[in-house]
Amino acid sequence: MAEEFNRLQLYENRELSWLRFNMRVLEEAQDEGVPLFERLRFVSIFTSNLDEFFMIRVGSLHDQTLLKRPLPDSRTGMSPAQQIAAIFDRAKQMIPRKDHTYFNIMSQLATRNIEQVSLSNLSKEELGFLEKYFAAEVMPLLSAQVIDKHHPFPFLRNKELYVGVHLATKGNFVKLGIIPVSGGFDRMLFLPAPSGSLRFVLVEDLIWLFADRVFKNYKVLDKTIFRVTRNADINVEEALYDEDVDFRYVMSELLKKRKKLTAVRLELYNSVNVELMKTLCARLELSQEHVFITKCPLDFSFVGELEDHISRETSADLFYEPLSPQNSPAVVRDIPMMRQIAKNDILLSYPYESIEPFIRLLNEAAQDNSVVSIKITLYRVASNSKVIDALIRAAENGKDVLVVVELRARFDEENNIGWSKQLEEAGCTVIYGLDEYKVHSKLLLITRKVGNHVEYFTQIGTGNYNEKTSRLYTDYSLMTADRDIGADASIVFNCLSIGSLVEYSKKLLVSPLCLKSKVIQMIDGEIACAKSSAGGRIVIKLNSLSDKVLIDKLIEASEAGVKIDLIIRGICCLHSGIPGHTDTITVHSVVGRFLEHARIYVFGEGERQRVYISSADFMTRNTERRVEVAAPIQSPALRQRLLEMLDVMMRDTVKRRVQQPDGEYLHVTSEEEPLDSQLYFSRQAYERARLAQEAPGTAGAGTKEHGLRRLLKRLRKNRK
Repeated sequence: MAEEFNRLQLYENRELSWLRFNMRVLEEAQDEGVPLFERLRFVSIFTSNLDEFFMIRVGSLHDQTLLKRPLPDSRTGMSPAQQIAAIFDRAKQMIPRKDHTYFNIMSQLATRNIEQVSLSNLSKEELGFLEKYFAAEVMPLLSAQVIDKHHPFPFLRNKELYVGVHLATKGNFVKLGIIPVSGGFDRMLFLPAPSGSLRFVLVEDLIWLFADRVFKNYKVLDKTIFRVTRNADINVEEALYDEDVDFRYVMSELLKKRKKLTAVRLELYNSVNVELMKTLCARLELSQEHVFITKCPLDFSFVGELEDHISRETSADLFYEPLSPQNSPAVVRDIPMMRQIAKNDILLSYPYESIEPFIRLLNEAAQDNSVVSIKITLYRVASNSKVIDALIRAAENGKDVLVVVELRARFDEENNIGWSKQLEEAGCTVIYGLDEYKVHSKLLLITRKVGNHVEYFTQIGTGNYNEKTSRLYTDYSLMTADRDIGADASIVFNCLSIGSLVEYSKKLLVSPLCLKSKVIQMIDGEIACAKSSAGGRIVIKLNSLSDKVLIDKLIEASEAGVKIDLIIRGICCLHSGIPGHTDTITVHSVVGRFLEHARIYVFGEGERQRVYISSADFMTRNTERRVEVAAPIQSPALRQRLLEMLDVMMRDTVKRRVQQPDGEYLHVTSEEEPLDSQLYFSRQAYERARLAQEAPGTAGAGTKEHGLRRLLKRLRKNRK
């Protein structure tokens, strides 16, 4: 029994691990070294992260509790009900910390003349201004409702704000009044203030303040601002799928269904009135354990609007210093992309380097008379997508354009439905992937025919074809003319076109059949090396690690003595540092200005070392239920570049935390000069671009000509 308990100590529940990650996001809001407004933005990110977590993960667990035999967590043995209870307990501990963080930030912003005005501190003139504004601009647009036998309880929309009011009639009957905080009015109201000052109230506070004006014939006993979070975990049920029905129609119907799913959380603003809370819980069929009471705004979408009103000229220090993606020194502007790729593999590192060379590649392919076909997988794209424009242009120019659009990309379903229609209208062949497997790979294949010779140009990425997120997420994009990789990519697209899975690939790792098994083989190879005293080395960078088979294989490798470094931004269901089991494993987590999104697998050292970039995390959904692609980095110079970037991340002393044996994460402490890996890579990109501009004749040589080692040495001396 003791041995079983010890084994369970090696694992962390997925949901609780995610909550630890979101706490690391909140820690960024508490970091005095982060510019003040950026700290407010991190509070907003923390809140929106938590919203999505309750909608998807808690929603899914809620559905599982309705099953006759709900399955326990494969790692910790916790039932769905136990997980929900643990989630609510952990999440409620985070709310006071969020409230304190928010008010600390706002009090500091107030010293910079940016102030959310407390309703209890309004001057007589300000109160008069708000009364007039409410009467003229807000009151006429409200749709208030009193709940009684003639007015049933309304459907409360997911995440929308409402003011709830307990009302007493002349006969002392208590009723519930609800005011939706929606209409044609603005969310933020700026009060008259001296030039250079921003003093504002939120419209929900204004409606709360004057709720008695809305319900004139009642006595207001109590009032609160609240919102409901609903389950948004929709699945494509077999009953809804018919081979004669366009899958796009099925997804449209499911999106309508999502808006009406079960409530999983009730949030109340600064209210402790038990009767009002009980009334709302009863109507929403929620227990009081599902109620969260907070003292700061429930919806942080106002942060973006507030930013628009702040002068960057006078308040630049409130924000991160501007950083722009730089031109890659591996790319020459005046030479066609395919000619450059045919000569050398090119690796772009976002957001430090620009996505423009990739866009150039697509545009050139659209115009090139020798290009026969363009095939691409799309998961998420930007709203004004240059990628979509290039594909449409290619189709209009007579190219065979095949686009695999994943309609089940969560919260991007509507966008993808719209893009699929637009692509079809332009003449592209659009398919939706496979019934049981999401297509999450980031894969492009350009086929070019010159005479009887066929050329492949393949791009494999770790992130989406999205120009906006390429400036915010850290990702890699490999462009290669390797014939074997092109042939493998061709097999992937052929299988997607006929609804089958890739069963064999020569160089690419392709899930669900040809990725996990090969990763296990490579881990086994390192285990064999460790057992033969030849060492053993694994470095893996991921967003999440939850696949129990791969976790157990990493534990086995650690027990054999393999040195393992895991750089994992989010979920990690493995506990490192446990003597005799995971004490050769170190788990690092970097949370900073940019969202760490790239996946890199490194196995071995020296001549036997293999390095891959991939779209796949080590989660069961990625390894077994999605089509994912990992590509080998074959160029020694590019391999060295990735290894050195991984080394810098593992030496970060500013944004890196290290997991402890109990699953907690602690900031790294060091007496060395501070090293922020993301800022370091940004400065490195500027330096590389500058050197390439000074010596344009060597730009295409990239790392070969200038040598990253030399650059790294120089940057170490100059870093602040």
